[in-house]
Amino acid sequence: MDATCDNYIGGKLIPVGASNYTPVYNPSRGKVIAQAPESDARTVDQAVQAAKKAFPAWAETPVVERARVMFRFAHLLEAHFDELARMVTREHGKTSEEAKGDVRRGIEMVELACHAPTLLMGQTLDNVARGIDGRVERRPLGVCAGITPFNFPAMVPLWMFPIAIVCGNAFILKPSPKVPLTPTRLAELLTEAGLPEGVFNVVHGGGETVDALLKHPDVAAISFVGSTKVAKYIYETATAHGKRAQAAGGAKNYMLVMPDADLDAATNQIMGAAFGCSGQRCMAGSVAVAVGKAGDPLIESLDAAAKKMRVGPTDGLSAEGSVDMGPVIDAAARDRIGSYIDLGLNEGAKLATDGRGVSLTEWSEGFFVGPTIFDEVAPQMRIARDEIFGPVLSVMRVDDLAQAIARANESPYGNGAVIFTRDGGAARAFARHVNCGMVGVNVGVPAPMAVFPFAGWNQSFFGDLHIQGHEGFHFYTHNKVILNRWNDPGKRVLGW
Repeated sequence: MDATCDNYIGGKLIPVGASNYTPVYNPSRGKVIAQAPESDARTVDQAVQAAKKAFPAWAETPVVERARVMFRFAHLLEAHFDELARMVTREHGKTSEEAKGDVRRGIEMVELACHAPTLLMGQTLDNVARGIDGRVERRPLGVCAGITPFNFPAMVPLWMFPIAIVCGNAFILKPSPKVPLTPTRLAELLTEAGLPEGVFNVVHGGGETVDALLKHPDVAAISFVGSTKVAKYIYETATAHGKRAQAAGGAKNYMLVMPDADLDAATNQIMGAAFGCSGQRCMAGSVAVAVGKAGDPLIESLDAAAKKMRVGPTDGLSAEGSVDMGPVIDAAARDRIGSYIDLGLNEGAKLATDGRGVSLTEWSEGFFVGPTIFDEVAPQMRIARDEIFGPVLSVMRVDDLAQAIARANESPYGNGAVIFTRDGGAARAFARHVNCGMVGVNVGVPAPMAVFPFAGWNQSFFGDLHIQGHEGFHFYTHNKVILNRWNDPGKRVLGW
């Protein structure tokens, strides 16, 4: 087992004398490789004070200089790209391709942060009133914090802190205790890029650590990604304590397959959406809706593709390119997913592809569930309503597009929805009327690039300003309006 993970405070690793620890597994093998401490409120305050001390000088650092740190950080991420991808694979279980995608999408956020001198420009209006000129400046908030999930150890933290920091804030990251290694390495590389001590800090922990951040009077803003239940709690608690908050929650993403769709292309996209990252992502396609005559051909095609998927450990050199799907994060996740498969059968769904007891590419004690496909799923079934967060795909059958859109809109969530079709009119109607924030037309996972907001709706997001894009810069800054008057001294015009 690796040593206990240390917190990263004030530019250096700080040992934590905690009473509780979370085991960190290599999910491919089922072996403990490290342990993450549960930091208490006093330790959180230590990080906040380090960030608070560093904030004034960093906020006064010219934005061009702050952007240069991000340019150097991006260069270091590229230089350590393979190392970071291997680290993601080891502590999360992603395939090599998925881990590289995790790191790549994170780097794209750092590249966006490099554009801060342009994106932080304010507004001016000369002579807004007689003799008075007005301008709007974008100012940092202060100490901000991010609470991130296990499913993207590199990408989701990089959704948050590069933008927050380049805007002039100091930042505290509380990563998932299941994947603490990659975020700590990111902190080290950021310091190597020239970030002053205390501007970025990493504090490990669980519920007590989260509550300490949510309630600390010197934390100005909270960013969160995780389940809807926790997202709602984060948002309500943070705002009740006077903080700005953005909280991205769970999802149940629908994928419509029209009778005219390119079946091979749709199958390939659906397989990636449903079973990529072992279904452990908030943009996973978890419900496929077959419209009209698309049902039987779709099930046959999906079942055939699922049976060809190679499932196994992802951490060996031989695994690269030879494994299509890795493990789920831990034994609890494996058992929960298995219970949903049992539930689907009890509810009356037809199990077209059973992922339980899947044959692996090599023997392992890791946490595996194979691709699972249910047919004839009814909308009232829990497998159709709950976020399973695993490689389970539910297939519904409907008569027409209107009914399919209605099914998708019954979900309380609102992350993504997809349609596979050759019909432009159907695609347009779907995009206009489906009730979610991110839409794909023949794109299985409509997760936006860094320049666009990650625009969840409904129970998939709590807050006003989303992660990524221009909204990310707006979230981590507030406006200051300045009116200048240089007309004749003492002369009043229109009451000014």
